[in-house]
Amino acid sequence: MTHTGTATFSITSHLRASADEVWAHASTFVGVNRELSPLVRMTYPKEMATIAPENFPLGRKAFRSWILLFGVLPVEFDDITLVELEPGRTFLENSQLFSMRVWNHRRTITPLSVGCELCDELTYAPRWRWTGPLLGFVYRRMFNWRHRVLRRTFGAM
Repeated sequence: MTHTGTATFSITSHLRASADEVWAHASTFVGVNRELSPLVRMTYPKEMATIAPENFPLGRKAFRSWILLFGVLPVEFDDITLVELEPGRTFLENSQLFSMRVWNHRRTITPLSVGCELCDELTYAPRWRWTGPLLGFVYRRMFNWRHRVLRRTFGAM
């Protein structure tokens, strides 16, 4: 954490599947929830199930997603707001969470000669400074879990 309370980390996985195949998974809430399961589940309106320009006007809150621990207990919310979206390649979420005053999540999928590279970059600052170490630990573990699921689903290189 910096003196402003902001922290960053990134995690990258090299996957055997094509960038298009991985984007088809990563750009749906069914896919996101598959990555998060069984630890948490994100709620979403049925009409917003796919992360696509027609569903997510840039710079405006698309909807509030409740984060459900083990799929049932609400523990957090995410007012999902995308500020960049390049279908097939990347998105940048700059959302409001209950526990975070800053939440920026960029996911980038880069085609390789064989397979693709998926990178998640997070910058965050907890609303209450004293929660920083615990939340940092939780979010790093959560994204490590997500990448293990991705490598298991698509094969690691």
